[in-house]
Amino acid sequence: MENSKRRFLKGTCALFAGATGASLLATVNASDSVKAEPDVKYALIHDETKCIGCQACEVACREVNNVPEGVSRLQIKQAGPFGEYPNQFYHFSRKSCQHCEDAPCVNVCPTGAAFIDKETGIVSVDAWKCVGCQYCIAACPYQVRFINPVTHAADKCDFCRETNLAQGKQPACVAACPTKALVFGNLKDPTSEVVQVLRSNPTQRTKVDLGTRPKLFRIVAKSGEVIL
Repeated sequence: MENSKRRFLKGTCALFAGATGASLLATVNASDSVKAEPDVKYALIHDETKCIGCQACEVACREVNNVPEGVSRLQIKQAGPFGEYPNQFYHFSRKSCQHCEDAPCVNVCPTGAAFIDKETGIVSVDAWKCVGCQYCIAACPYQVRFINPVTHAADKCDFCRETNLAQGKQPACVAACPTKALVFGNLKDPTSEVVQVLRSNPTQRTKVDLGTRPKLFRIVAKSGEVIL
């Protein structure tokens, strides 16, 4: 059944690719004209001044979302040690989907498997539609997508859209963080914690010059804040 589905979608892609340039342009223009702002814009803040690199977020993500071994929806990257012993320190940064408002992965997907959820602004993947062409993997400037070895479809962080979030819970990584280094919430709610933190702290986003408008923010650690 799975192979039949993929053959069907691949055939559809081939027909789509053979369409005339004029009809493709008309389709794109029509799609652009009906785009609407999502009712909610979810965002995540990673406070590097609080992160201790324990990787509890990685473990929770894997367990809640059934992420197979060998691949990961999020990674905590460790840099260091810096400084001289005994006053050495590490920096910890998060690598995961940026949930771009103008997402290159969505723009290149030939089947519509990669999409932005209109209700939440979350960049997500419909595994059933994915044919494994890997266009989205090549297009992602943050290099966070992968092919799931079980579903054979593109996969990545979706803020636990189909698991915790669907149950009214915080994303697994946020709930598991022992130091509260992760803050998740709605950018359109001025009373939300995520908005309050953004207003009171200087933050950075990655590769904003590309125009992707990412919704993963960083409170950057200063030298020596995580001491061994």
